[in-house]
Amino acid sequence: MTQQGVRWTADQVLALAPDAASRKAGSKLGAAGPWSEAGSSDEGTVWGLCKGSGSKPYQTVVDIADASGPAYKCSCPSRKFPCKHALGLLLLWAGGDAAVPRGQAPEWAAQWLAGRRRRAEEKRSGEAAGAPSGSADPEAARRRAERRAERVTAGAVELEQRLADLLRGGLASAERSGYGLWEETAARMVDAQAQGLAARVRELGAIPSTGPGWPVRLLEECALLHLLGQGWLRRERLPEGLAATVRSRMGLPVSADGKPVRDRWLVLAQYDTADTRLTTRRIWLYGADSARTALLLSYGAAGRAPELALPVGLALDAEVASYPGAGQLRVALGEQFAPPAPAETRPPGVTTSEAAARYGDALRDDPWLESVPVTLGRVVPAPDGDSWQLADADEDAALPLTPAARSRPGLWRLVALSGGAPVTVFGECGHQGFTPLTAWPEGPGDAVSLC
Repeated sequence: MTQQGVRWTADQVLALAPDAASRKAGSKLGAAGPWSEAGSSDEGTVWGLCKGSGSKPYQTVVDIADASGPAYKCSCPSRKFPCKHALGLLLLWAGGDAAVPRGQAPEWAAQWLAGRRRRAEEKRSGEAAGAPSGSADPEAARRRAERRAERVTAGAVELEQRLADLLRGGLASAERSGYGLWEETAARMVDAQAQGLAARVRELGAIPSTGPGWPVRLLEECALLHLLGQGWLRRERLPEGLAATVRSRMGLPVSADGKPVRDRWLVLAQYDTADTRLTTRRIWLYGADSARTALLLSYGAAGRAPELALPVGLALDAEVASYPGAGQLRVALGEQFAPPAPAETRPPGVTTSEAAARYGDALRDDPWLESVPVTLGRVVPAPDGDSWQLADADEDAALPLTPAARSRPGLWRLVALSGGAPVTVFGECGHQGFTPLTAWPEGPGDAVSLC
C-alpha cells in the first residue's frame, strides 16, 4: 500500500477500534500536537512518539504491510488492540506526508518489525517443510471423536425430553420458571459437549415476557431446536452437506477443507459481537473475480478484540478455503500475496425482492440460518411509521430494517449519505428484516461503514 503512495481514510482507520471509547480517544490523538519523530517507510511501517502523562513518551509502531491486517506495538499499558495511540498515529498518517514524512525507522521500531518478519518467515518455512499438525495418533483422535459424539447424542436426547415436557406443561410455565430453567438446561448441554445446543437454549431464555407474541416466538425457536436435535440423531440419513451443517450447528469442531480459491477479496464489512466468554469478529469478503461472498471469523477472549482486522473498503489478494456444510459461507484465510490495498470495485446490487428470495433459497440448505449477506442496489432509506425500511427505487417493494439496525448510529450515517437519493447497501437479510453494514453513494465514492 505505502509503496503505491496510497493511504487509508479516517473511516478505515477508525474501523479498527476495538470499542467506541477507543475510537473517541484515538480521534483526539489524530493531530500533530502530542506526536514527535513520527515517520513512515516504503516497506509499510508507521512509527512515532506520543506524549503521555509520564516523563517518557509512548513508543508506537504499526506494521501496515502485514497481509492479514495491521499489527501494533505500543509501550503504553493499555490491553486494547489497537490502543488509542496506535489509532491516533494511523489517523495522523492518513492525513498525509506533512505530519508523517517518509524516512528510516528508529532502532526500537526496526527491531520490532524485524522480529515480526523473522517469525513470519519461520512459520512459512515450517509449513513448507510439512511440519506435523494435530494429533500424532489418528486412532486416538478417532476414539475421542466417537466418545464426544456419544456425549452429544445423550445431550440431544435429554434436550428432546425437556422440550416435550415444556410443551406438555404449556408455554406459560416458561414465563413462571424464569431464566434459571434455561441456564440449567444450557449447562447440561455444555456438559454433553454440545455447545451449539447450549447457545440456542440460552437464547430461548431471553424470549419469555418480551412483549406481545412472545409465546409464538418461543414456539418457533423450540421447533428449530427440535429440528436440530432430530437432525443430529438422524445424521447418518442426511445428505453429506446437510449432515456437515448439522455437525457445525451442534458446535462440533470442523476444519476448512475446501480447495483454496485465490481472488482479490473486497472487505465489505467488519463488526464484533461479544458475550461474557468471547468476542467474535465477523468480516465479510467479496471476490472480484469469483463474485462470491465469504465470511471470516476471528475470536478474542472476553473484553479483548480479536487480532485479525481488515478495514472496510480495502481489498486483499489472497487464498481462502471453505468450511464444510451445505450453503455455508465461512472460510479460512490462507496465503496472502500482497498487503491490503484500496478497492477499485464494489459488489453488484440486487433488488429487495431478490434479496428476500435469496434468504428463502438459503434456508433449504441451512434451516437454522439467521440471515444471508446481500448487496442491495438503488435503495432509499425511508421512515415507515415508527420503523425504517429500505425502499427499492425501481420497483414497488421494500425491506424493513431489523430492530437492532434501527437503534444503531449507522442508520443516521446511511440517511445522511443518501439524502433521499438511491444508494448501494451491503448487509444481512433475514427473518427479522435487513441490517445495513456498509453503503456506497450512487456515483463515485468510498465505502461508508455503518457498523
